[in-house]
This record gives sequence, structure tokens and C-alpha cells, in this order.
Amino acid sequence: MTWVIILMLAADLSGIKTEPALEKRSEMALQYADSAINTARDAYNQGDFAKSQQALTEVSEAVDLSYNSLVATGKDPRKHAARFKDAEKATRQLLRRLESLRDLMSSVDRVTIDPIASKVADIHESLLKGIMGKKQ
Repeated sequence: MTWVIILMLAADLSGIKTEPALEKRSEMALQYADSAINTARDAYNQGDFAKSQQALTEVSEAVDLSYNSLVATGKDPRKHAARFKDAEKATRQLLRRLESLRDLMSSVDRVTIDPIASKVADIHESLLKGIMGKKQ
């Protein structure tokens, strides 16, 4: 029953934003980002560049939401590393998937994915630095 509710909320980012548990919101946002990459890939393969771009924008927004939700918990990533480490691993996987999608794109279209990948990379690095206790 819980998964049905999660799937209904995950239908869009506005539903995820209503999740009161910040750590759960972060997790749901990352799952949404992963799903949005699938949508972007499918749309690109079908020749729907506008839909692909919209999905990539949602990837960026979802990763932002995830990170901001974790930060809003107020927890020290070094002392409560589990959720932060999960997010770090998820963003690393998202980066790999974005690179794979970039490889599929024509050279003209590739430049549109670079800002998204850069943002995900920045958040990934921030998560990693937080876990490691380095200054950000």
C-alpha cells in the first residue's frame, strides 16, 4: 500500500514536494530523477527533443530538491551518513546515466545536457565533501 502512495506522489515533483519527511522526500526526488532520465532517453529516441529537454530539466530540479531536503534536515552528514551516502551514490549513478544519454545524442544536441550534468556533478561533489567532512 505504501508503494502505491509513493508512486502516486512521484507522478510529478509537486507531489514529492508535499512529502513531510525530508529524508524520504530526498529519496523520492532521486527516484524521480532516475525516471526522468528514462523519459528523456525515450523522448529523444522518438525524435521529441522538446519532451527530452523538459525531462532533463526535471532531472535537475529533482536533484536540487533531493539535496535541499537533506540539507534542511539539519543533520551532520558525517554523523548521519546513511542518507547522505545513499544520495551520493544515487547522484553518481545519475551522472553515469546522463553521460550514456549524452553519448546517444547528436553533437549538436549534446550541449543541452552539459549544464544538467554539471549541476548533478556539483551536488554529488557537495554530498561527498559533506560526508568526508571537507569544507564546501
